[in-house]
Amino acid sequence: MAHLRSLFDIIGPVMIGPSSSHTAGAVRLGALARAILGAVPATAEIELHGSFASTGRGHGTDLALTAGLLGMRPDDPRIRTAPELAIGCGMRVSFADADLGEVHPNTARITLRAADGSAVVVQGSSVGGADVELTQIDDFRVAITGELPVLIVEHNDRPGVIAAVSAILAAHAVNVASMEVSREMRGARALMVLETDQPVDTATVAEIEAAPAVTGVRVVPAV
Repeated sequence: MAHLRSLFDIIGPVMIGPSSSHTAGAVRLGALARAILGAVPATAEIELHGSFASTGRGHGTDLALTAGLLGMRPDDPRIRTAPELAIGCGMRVSFADADLGEVHPNTARITLRAADGSAVVVQGSSVGGADVELTQIDDFRVAITGELPVLIVEHNDRPGVIAAVSAILAAHAVNVASMEVSREMRGARALMVLETDQPVDTATVAEIEAAPAVTGVRVVPAV
Protein backbone atom coordinates (compact mmCIF):
# COMPACT_ATOMS: atom_id res chain seq x y z
CA MET A 1 0.00 0.00 0.00
CA ALA A 2 1.32 3.44 -0.91
CA HIS A 3 2.31 5.68 1.99
CA LEU A 4 0.60 9.04 2.47
CA ARG A 5 3.02 11.95 2.63
CA SER A 6 0.87 14.16 4.85
CA LEU A 7 -2.64 15.06 5.92
CA PHE A 8 -2.77 17.06 2.66
CA ASP A 9 -2.94 13.75 0.76
CA ILE A 10 -6.14 12.84 2.63
CA ILE A 11 -8.11 16.08 2.68
CA GLY A 12 -6.66 17.80 -0.39
CA PRO A 13 -5.60 21.42 -0.87
CA VAL A 14 -7.19 24.45 0.75
CA MET A 15 -8.96 25.99 -2.23
CA ILE A 16 -12.02 27.50 -3.78
CA GLY A 17 -13.74 24.65 -5.66
CA PRO A 18 -15.03 22.81 -7.43
CA SER A 19 -11.96 20.92 -8.72
CA SER A 20 -8.38 20.64 -7.49
CA SER A 21 -7.09 20.04 -11.03
CA HIS A 22 -9.35 22.38 -13.00
CA THR A 23 -9.49 25.15 -10.39
CA ALA A 24 -6.71 25.08 -7.77
CA GLY A 25 -4.10 23.81 -10.21
CA ALA A 26 -5.19 26.35 -12.80
CA VAL A 27 -4.72 29.19 -10.30
CA ARG A 28 -1.16 27.98 -9.67
CA LEU A 29 -0.45 27.76 -13.42
CA GLY A 30 -1.59 31.35 -13.86
CA ALA A 31 0.47 32.51 -10.89
CA LEU A 32 3.60 30.78 -12.23
CA ALA A 33 3.11 32.31 -15.67
CA ARG A 34 2.81 35.78 -14.13
CA ALA A 35 5.94 35.21 -12.02
CA ILE A 36 7.93 34.13 -15.07
CA LEU A 37 6.84 37.24 -16.98
CA GLY A 38 8.06 39.21 -13.98
CA ALA A 39 5.37 41.87 -14.31
CA VAL A 40 1.62 42.37 -14.22
CA PRO A 41 0.35 41.12 -17.60
CA ALA A 42 -1.35 43.67 -19.83
CA THR A 43 -2.66 40.95 -22.13
CA ALA A 44 -3.02 37.19 -21.80
CA GLU A 45 -3.91 34.83 -24.62
CA ILE A 46 -4.72 31.42 -23.18
CA GLU A 47 -5.12 28.24 -25.24
CA LEU A 48 -6.94 25.40 -23.49
CA HIS A 49 -6.21 21.78 -24.41
CA GLY A 50 -8.07 18.52 -23.80
CA SER A 51 -10.17 18.42 -20.64
CA PHE A 52 -9.34 22.05 -19.93
CA ALA A 53 -11.02 22.88 -23.25
CA SER A 54 -13.99 20.51 -23.02
CA THR A 55 -15.00 20.83 -19.36
CA GLY A 56 -12.76 23.55 -17.95
CA ARG A 57 -15.21 26.41 -18.20
CA GLY A 58 -17.81 24.40 -16.28
CA HIS A 59 -15.24 23.85 -13.54
CA GLY A 60 -14.11 27.48 -13.49
CA THR A 61 -10.74 26.94 -15.18
CA ASP A 62 -11.04 30.26 -17.02
CA LEU A 63 -11.77 32.06 -13.75
CA ALA A 64 -8.91 30.24 -12.01
CA LEU A 65 -6.27 30.99 -14.65
CA THR A 66 -7.29 34.64 -14.66
CA ALA A 67 -7.11 34.71 -10.85
CA GLY A 68 -3.59 33.31 -10.93
CA LEU A 69 -2.54 35.97 -13.43
CA LEU A 70 -3.87 38.55 -10.97
CA GLY A 71 -1.62 37.08 -8.27
CA MET A 72 -4.29 35.22 -6.29
CA ARG A 73 -3.86 31.96 -4.41
CA PRO A 74 -6.13 28.88 -4.77
CA ASP A 75 -8.07 29.73 -1.58
CA ASP A 76 -8.82 33.35 -2.54
CA PRO A 77 -12.61 34.00 -2.40
CA ARG A 78 -12.24 36.57 -5.21
CA ILE A 79 -11.56 33.85 -7.81
CA ARG A 80 -15.19 33.87 -8.93
CA THR A 81 -14.94 37.56 -9.81
CA ALA A 82 -11.50 37.36 -11.44
CA PRO A 83 -12.68 38.41 -14.95
CA GLU A 84 -14.26 41.58 -13.61
CA LEU A 85 -11.18 42.33 -11.50
CA ALA A 86 -8.95 41.82 -14.56
CA ILE A 87 -11.01 44.32 -16.55
CA GLY A 88 -10.83 46.73 -13.63
CA CYS A 89 -7.03 46.68 -13.62
CA GLY A 90 -6.72 46.91 -17.41
CA MET A 91 -5.73 43.29 -18.06
CA ARG A 92 -7.18 41.82 -21.27
CA VAL A 93 -7.60 38.04 -21.12
CA SER A 94 -8.80 35.86 -24.02
CA PHE A 95 -9.38 32.12 -24.30
CA ALA A 96 -9.37 29.69 -27.22
CA ASP A 97 -9.51 25.91 -27.55
CA ALA A 98 -6.43 24.28 -29.05
CA ASP A 99 -4.88 20.91 -29.80
CA LEU A 100 -1.43 21.08 -28.19
CA GLY A 101 -0.44 17.55 -29.19
CA GLU A 102 0.55 14.63 -26.96
CA VAL A 103 0.39 16.44 -23.64
CA HIS A 104 -1.55 16.06 -20.39
CA PRO A 105 -5.30 16.66 -20.90
CA ASN A 106 -5.30 19.53 -18.40
CA THR A 107 -2.85 21.73 -20.29
CA ALA A 108 -2.81 25.42 -21.13
CA ARG A 109 -0.49 27.52 -23.24
CA ILE A 110 -0.35 31.11 -22.00
CA THR A 111 1.05 34.03 -24.00
CA LEU A 112 1.64 37.06 -21.79
CA ARG A 113 2.65 40.61 -22.65
CA ALA A 114 3.45 43.38 -20.17
CA ALA A 115 2.92 47.11 -20.63
CA ASP A 116 6.66 47.61 -21.23
CA GLY A 117 6.58 45.24 -24.22
CA SER A 118 8.19 42.23 -22.55
CA ALA A 119 6.53 38.92 -23.36
CA VAL A 120 6.71 35.23 -22.58
CA VAL A 121 4.97 32.04 -23.67
CA VAL A 122 4.58 29.30 -21.08
CA GLN A 123 2.91 25.92 -21.27
CA GLY A 124 1.95 23.81 -18.31
CA SER A 125 -0.38 21.16 -16.96
CA SER A 126 -2.48 20.67 -13.86
CA VAL A 127 -1.73 17.05 -12.99
CA GLY A 128 -4.13 16.51 -10.08
CA GLY A 129 -4.49 17.45 -6.44
CA ALA A 130 -3.53 21.06 -7.27
CA ASP A 131 -0.07 19.86 -8.42
CA VAL A 132 1.21 21.46 -11.61
CA GLU A 133 4.15 21.23 -13.97
CA LEU A 134 5.33 23.92 -16.33
CA THR A 135 6.79 22.16 -19.36
CA GLN A 136 7.80 24.99 -21.66
CA ILE A 137 9.08 28.58 -21.49
CA ASP A 138 9.22 30.15 -24.95
CA ASP A 139 11.15 27.58 -27.04
CA PHE A 140 12.75 25.77 -24.10
CA ARG A 141 11.56 22.59 -22.42
CA VAL A 142 11.46 22.85 -18.62
CA ALA A 143 10.04 21.01 -15.61
CA ILE A 144 8.87 23.46 -12.93
CA THR A 145 6.40 22.44 -10.21
CA GLY A 146 6.23 25.67 -8.25
CA GLU A 147 6.90 23.84 -4.99
CA LEU A 148 10.30 25.50 -4.56
CA PRO A 149 11.68 28.91 -5.55
CA VAL A 150 13.14 28.89 -9.05
CA LEU A 151 15.94 30.89 -10.63
CA ILE A 152 15.79 31.11 -14.42
CA VAL A 153 19.04 32.20 -16.05
CA GLU A 154 19.10 33.06 -19.75
CA HIS A 155 22.58 32.90 -21.22
CA ASN A 156 24.70 32.21 -24.24
CA ASP A 157 25.88 28.62 -24.53
CA ARG A 158 29.54 29.02 -23.58
CA PRO A 159 31.91 26.97 -21.41
CA GLY A 160 32.02 28.01 -17.76
CA VAL A 161 28.62 29.72 -17.46
CA ILE A 162 27.05 26.94 -15.41
CA ALA A 163 30.11 26.76 -13.16
CA ALA A 164 30.08 30.55 -12.66
CA VAL A 165 26.40 30.64 -11.66
CA SER A 166 26.85 27.65 -9.35
CA ALA A 167 29.85 29.31 -7.69
CA ILE A 168 27.92 32.52 -7.05
CA LEU A 169 25.06 30.62 -5.46
CA ALA A 170 27.46 28.60 -3.32
CA ALA A 171 29.23 31.76 -2.17
CA HIS A 172 25.89 33.12 -0.97
CA ALA A 173 24.96 29.83 0.76
CA VAL A 174 22.10 29.09 -1.64
CA ASN A 175 21.50 25.36 -1.93
CA VAL A 176 20.44 24.07 -5.36
CA ALA A 177 17.79 21.36 -5.22
CA SER A 178 17.77 20.67 -8.97
CA MET A 179 19.17 22.09 -12.18
CA GLU A 180 18.12 21.72 -15.79
CA VAL A 181 19.88 23.28 -18.78
CA SER A 182 18.62 23.39 -22.35
CA ARG A 183 19.82 25.21 -25.45
CA GLU A 184 18.59 26.05 -28.91
CA MET A 185 21.76 24.65 -30.45
CA ARG A 186 25.47 24.55 -29.68
CA GLY A 187 26.77 28.06 -29.01
CA ALA A 188 23.30 29.64 -29.20
CA ARG A 189 20.76 30.76 -26.59
CA ALA A 190 20.44 28.59 -23.51
CA LEU A 191 18.26 28.45 -20.43
CA MET A 192 19.31 27.33 -16.95
CA VAL A 193 16.49 26.47 -14.51
CA LEU A 194 17.52 26.03 -10.87
CA GLU A 195 15.21 25.05 -8.02
CA THR A 196 16.62 26.33 -4.74
CA ASP A 197 15.91 25.52 -1.11
CA GLN A 198 15.54 29.21 -0.29
CA PRO A 199 14.68 32.38 -2.20
CA VAL A 200 17.62 34.07 -3.94
CA ASP A 201 18.10 37.65 -2.74
CA THR A 202 18.52 40.68 -4.97
CA ALA A 203 22.27 41.03 -4.34
CA THR A 204 22.88 37.46 -5.50
CA VAL A 205 20.66 37.97 -8.53
CA ALA A 206 22.59 41.12 -9.46
CA GLU A 207 25.88 39.24 -9.25
CA ILE A 208 24.56 36.51 -11.53
CA GLU A 209 23.23 39.11 -14.00
CA ALA A 210 26.74 40.56 -14.19
CA ALA A 211 28.37 37.21 -14.96
CA PRO A 212 29.87 36.77 -18.46
CA ALA A 213 27.43 35.43 -21.10
CA VAL A 214 24.37 35.83 -18.83
CA THR A 215 21.66 37.78 -20.66
CA GLY A 216 18.82 37.73 -18.15
CA VAL A 217 17.70 36.39 -14.77
CA ARG A 218 14.15 35.74 -13.55
CA VAL A 219 13.23 34.93 -9.96
CA VAL A 220 10.11 32.79 -9.58
CA PRO A 221 8.78 32.32 -6.04
CA ALA A 222 7.08 29.13 -4.90
CA VAL A 223 3.32 29.28 -5.44
